[in-house]
Amino acid sequence: MAGCQCAQATTCSSHGNLIRLGVNIRDFDYLIALAGNPNTGKTTLFNALSGLRQHTGNWPGKTVVRSEGAFRHNGYKYKVVDLPGTYSLLSTSEDEEIARDFILFGNPDCVVVVVDATALERNLNLVLQVLEITDRVVVALNLMDEAERKGMFVDARKLAKELGVPVVPMVAREGKGTDHLLQTVQDLVTGNLRTQPRRIELDPHIEEAVQQLLPHLKNLYPNLSNHRWLAMRLLEGDPSIRRAILTDSLAQTESPLAPQKEEDMSELEAALEV
Repeated sequence: MAGCQCAQATTCSSHGNLIRLGVNIRDFDYLIALAGNPNTGKTTLFNALSGLRQHTGNWPGKTVVRSEGAFRHNGYKYKVVDLPGTYSLLSTSEDEEIARDFILFGNPDCVVVVVDATALERNLNLVLQVLEITDRVVVALNLMDEAERKGMFVDARKLAKELGVPVVPMVAREGKGTDHLLQTVQDLVTGNLRTQPRRIELDPHIEEAVQQLLPHLKNLYPNLSNHRWLAMRLLEGDPSIRRAILTDSLAQTESPLAPQKEEDMSELEAALEV
């Protein structure tokens, strides 16, 4: 990959069946989100897949830069979105809110979480949060060369077993591991690979409260990917999620509330006040 002078909308292919399509993002088969802490090589991977070398605009209504591109691999066309680098999804910043909302409401077919092999303890916090939202996750274990230089050994197979999702060792800036990553993503989005993500076991009382909220959330927003995570964030008092629910701004991601759903909204409000 080093030295490849790919421009926007190029069809240069230096990794097997990878064809970089630049900003040609129409009529894609699958949507891929790239998430990760800052400085993990996430944008390097985005550029390598899409052929882009610059950012392309802002998120709607936000000052945060939005990057999206496309590539083709083994006959499938993928749109790839480079989410803002963030350490968590708790929406304490604009970057975190954008990343969280896209993973939750954007319905990506796969979230590739890029992590720094030399700083796993810090990086796994985000991985575990993403796993609470979706099981369609592949972990790109990047900077393996840096880990080796520091005398660190990371057992990718054991990590995958612990997380319950695939872990692909990589050196993104050199293109190492790209073919393996793309094949793993393909297997996941086409249903040939099943994941069993590790998730936190809730206290029985919290679990009971979650179960009480779920029917109302499912009736209000039937197309959301993870009502359970939404219920947990409501119970934890996440102000942005609570505000979005009670002002019905989440309906913008689906369709306006039907009159028959007003009862569910009222009952949900009452449950949250308990």
